[in-house]
Amino acid sequence: MFKNASFVAATALFAAFAPPALAQDAATIIARVGATEITLGHAIALRAQLPAQFAQVPDATLFPAIVEQLIEQELLAQSQSGALAPRDQMMLENETRNFLANAALVRAVSAAVTEETIAAAYLAYSAEYDAGEPVTEYHAAHILVRSEDEVAAVTTALAEGRPFAEVAQEFSIDGSAQQGGDLGWFAAGVMIPEFQAAVEVLEPGQVSEPLQTRFGFHVISLLETRAAGVPALDQVRDDLVAEIQRETSRALIAQLRDSADVENLAEGLDPTLLGQSSLLDE
Repeated sequence: MFKNASFVAATALFAAFAPPALAQDAATIIARVGATEITLGHAIALRAQLPAQFAQVPDATLFPAIVEQLIEQELLAQSQSGALAPRDQMMLENETRNFLANAALVRAVSAAVTEETIAAAYLAYSAEYDAGEPVTEYHAAHILVRSEDEVAAVTTALAEGRPFAEVAQEFSIDGSAQQGGDLGWFAAGVMIPEFQAAVEVLEPGQVSEPLQTRFGFHVISLLETRAAGVPALDQVRDDLVAEIQRETSRALIAQLRDSADVENLAEGLDPTLLGQSSLLDE
């Protein structure tokens, strides 16, 4: 029922438990199992790990269940003291290592991502963007039909001088039909390759020959082009944050590696040993 806690007593959600009246900090003891104390901090941490569907469950309902959860877990954990099989011991060590590694990374990247570092990253991004090759954006409209007969009708209507937008509204099956086929502005890579290639050979004001793709038959009108400006900060914020996090993580690991005595002794071992899980039972 609870994430990272596979054992829950059947009556846990309904156990009667009165929260301590003086519970004021994470060190407040809420239960004991032998000599082991369980604190309010343990309960809060477990509450934070619950799946999203528990977000709306009142704390008054969850609190007694969580306390019982922690008590039962501690009982079971104590029953395994000194009795772990090699396989279980290795898994426990890996889980502990993974948890501590993630905690170190979260702490580092949380401190690194600030409005100031995001602004600095955006300035660097803007300078790199301006220094790169100019990016062309295209403003185009199209008419999409299913059959050759329909595309012939579209071609005839345009040859007669009817406005492109009017013909699009009458014939096009695309969602842009009500806007006269207008697709707005887009850069290379947004549209499917054959559509993009057809757009790029047009001059503003030109209309393409019919083009067949997996969607049907297109007639494309290139309205205008422009040199793309630097995307606004809000458009690239998530990417900048992700890059700051990656750089921070790499720097932290490099720093720790430089200050530690690390030996990789795996060279020469048979890689097929990795699949021999029976070794854990020896």
